[in-house]
Amino acid sequence: MFWVYTLRCRDDSLYTGFTDDIKRRIHTHYHQLKAAAKYTKSHKVCGLAALWKTSSETAARKLEFRIKRLEKAKKLLLAEKPERIFEFFPELSEFEITPDTETKFEDCI
Repeated sequence: MFWVYTLRCRDDSLYTGFTDDIKRRIHTHYHQLKAAAKYTKSHKVCGLAALWKTSSETAARKLEFRIKRLEKAKKLLLAEKPERIFEFFPELSEFEITPDTETKFEDCI
């Protein structure tokens, strides 16, 4: 399983990434460990804005790339309604990508 996630940072910025181990990755970003992204080492993570899961690494990589290219207002809109993923990116409808509402930020840190 692969996840694409958007994290909220204390400075009100957003960071998007993908992983095959969501709990480990969020923990790494939150605690600013060596393997954390350079961005999250300088922008303290404070929450999870949105999370999607897929069984396809290709789908995860494509979704991450597309979300990263969105302007912030659209990222926020997508985070509010993660089930609308295919309205934002209809070209990804060949993949099974679903919002993950079960994974909680608090359980990962």
